[in-house]
Parts: sequence; C-alpha cells; structure tokens
Amino acid sequence: MNTAIENHWYPVAMISGIDGPRETLLLGKKITLGRKDGTCWVKDATGKALPTVERFGHLWTSPGQPNRDLFTIPEADSPGRRLVDVGSVKVKCSPLRAVENFLDIAHFPFVHTDILGAEPHTEVDRYDVKIREEVDEVWATKVKFYQPQAAKSAAGGITTEYMYRVPAPTCSVLYKTCPPRPGEWDIITLFVQPLTDEWCEVWPWMALYDDESTMSEMVSFQQLIFMQDRSILENQIPRKLPLDPGMEVPTQADMTSVAYRRWLKKIGYTYGAQLVAA
Repeated sequence: MNTAIENHWYPVAMISGIDGPRETLLLGKKITLGRKDGTCWVKDATGKALPTVERFGHLWTSPGQPNRDLFTIPEADSPGRRLVDVGSVKVKCSPLRAVENFLDIAHFPFVHTDILGAEPHTEVDRYDVKIREEVDEVWATKVKFYQPQAAKSAAGGITTEYMYRVPAPTCSVLYKTCPPRPGEWDIITLFVQPLTDEWCEVWPWMALYDDESTMSEMVSFQQLIFMQDRSILENQIPRKLPLDPGMEVPTQADMTSVAYRRWLKKIGYTYGAQLVAA
C-alpha cells in the first residue's frame, strides 16, 4: 500500500463510546484502540503506537505519517450550535462509494422521497465545482434543491442551498440552509473508516442550530436518511468506485462526483477504487 493512502487521518471510534480496549480494521489491517486515564490510544497489530487526534467527537488515527494536521471545521465552533454524535453504520461498499453517494444530489427525490426531495422537483440546476489547489480540497457551491423536509427542525418545504466540501479522501462536509436561522449554515459530515476496500464504517457527525428537537430526534432523523442510502450503496455495481471517466457516464448533476474522482487520481488515492473496466 502506498503512502498516499496510509498517510491520511481516519476515524475509528466515537470518543464517548470508548471504554475498554477493542479491535477494529483499518485499510484491511487489524488495530486496537482504547482509553487510559482519559487519553485515547491506538496500536497496530505489532503493538506499535499510532498517531491520534481527538476531534469532532471522534478518535482519528493514521497507519502512516501524516504530513499535515487533520482538517478543521471552524464554523462548528460557533456559539449556540449543538454537536451531534450520530453513531455508526457498517456498509458493504467501497469507502469511496460512501463518500460519492453523500455528494450526490440527484438521488434525493427517489431515495429520500418526501424528505430531502420529491417528484416533480427532480432537476438539479447548474452549480459550481472546483478543486481548490491552495487547500487541496474539492468544493461544490451554489447548489440549490427543493426539499419537503430539509432538516428535523424544518416546518415545511423550502429550497435548500448546499455547499459540499471534500477535505480528505474518505470524508465530506456538507453546509446547508439552516431553517431556524436564515443566513446560517447547518453542518452535516460523513466520516468514513475504510475497514477494507469493499467494506466501511460510516460515522456521521453534525453541528446544528436547533433549539426545538431533542438529541435523540436529531440522531434518529439522520440515521433514517443514511439507512435509506445503505441499500442503494450495497447494491451498486461495480462495488468499487471507478476512476476511469469512461467507465460510467456522468450527467450535469454528477459534476461533484467527477471532480472528486479526478482529485482522487491526482493525489494517488486508489484504496476502494476500480482503475480499469471489469
């Protein structure tokens, strides 16, 4: 495995859920994690201590030597936000497929019917996508879509504005219209742990302005959304994410996916990717 894959940070646990030592997989290899005297730790199969970061309510580690700190989300530190640990879901799909699905707007009316989308509001208007070289991230902006219930806090249908950010190969950050606070963004993230190249654990996390919903209601709403995605993800063919642009035919709605795949090729990240046609 090349350093372009090993030298990234990966989520491996929700900090609040760490008690005794336990084993998990990362990039197909066994690791052990735990907490002692309030400090989290991770070791590889040989007992070697791996670097750790505690951020966004999760424990992160890397089997390599990351050349930069884990990304930040400054907006999440704004006063009044509620930080929501959603839990995790194991999915039988490529970790890259999980991220790409999170970036896909066109499936909303068909998979999340009457929540994030509904017919006849199926058209995705043109939006802007760019690989921001100065930070080495993929960004999609000016994304707008009609949603019957954009969030747990939404009282009715609205046209929701989105911004998508891919700060790491297996992570994505979504900024979306905040129904209770016009002019502010709700933040919904997808942190993906690559167990193997065709099996992953997904750790959603949110930073929301919502003074009405209970914590369990916000968690349940987001889990409902992801469980609707799960069956789609587990039935995609090929299971790995094709990086060759000729292997799948994109539409205008797939501009973010195209940029994401191009970026993965640029940085040499191929774990969970299919490089040639089957």
